[in-house]
Amino acid sequence: MSEVESAATELKSQYAAQVSADLDRNTKEQERIGAEVVALEEQLRALRHDQTLLAELQRALGGDGSTPAPSVPRQATAAKRKKAATTKPAAKPAATKAAGSGAPKAAADSTAGKPDTAKSAAAKPTLVELIREHLGRQSEPRSSAEVATALAEAHPEREIKPKVVRTTVEGLVAKGQVQRTKQGSSVFYTTSKTTPADKEQ
Repeated sequence: MSEVESAATELKSQYAAQVSADLDRNTKEQERIGAEVVALEEQLRALRHDQTLLAELQRALGGDGSTPAPSVPRQATAAKRKKAATTKPAAKPAATKAAGSGAPKAAADSTAGKPDTAKSAAAKPTLVELIREHLGRQSEPRSSAEVATALAEAHPEREIKPKVVRTTVEGLVAKGQVQRTKQGSSVFYTTSKTTPADKEQ
């Protein structure tokens, strides 16, 4: 009877260890995917911001605004067309004259001084690029807090949060672009020798 109980206890311990290991892997996978999501959201916000600035710059350079903003819903465009179709013919010349006389000047006034601002904003690097560039210049591993502090000092015009930096760096670790090392309870990061992102780009 004691042998049966001993075997059952050993089997139970093995199952408990397996479940614990699976749970640990699941938690780490969630953290990795969460970090990637945060990094991708940061890139998406930067791209959307750049898209808006480039669209404004294009309208300013073209002067006619022929390229519609991608965020305009189709329903709104259709409603404008329907409204224009039902407008009385007598009102068209006045509308055309008003548009021809005031629109170019208004467009010129509203876009005065914007091209330089749009170009500089469009060329602003993403948080991922800033982190990789900073780590690449370091001779020793750095913690995410050190990276966040350095980037905040180097780019005071940007709102750089330590938590976002940490999750972004973890996302780069998951992609193999950054290496993680532990010294006691602290975690430090360095750039990899070769990164997959270099090949993709």
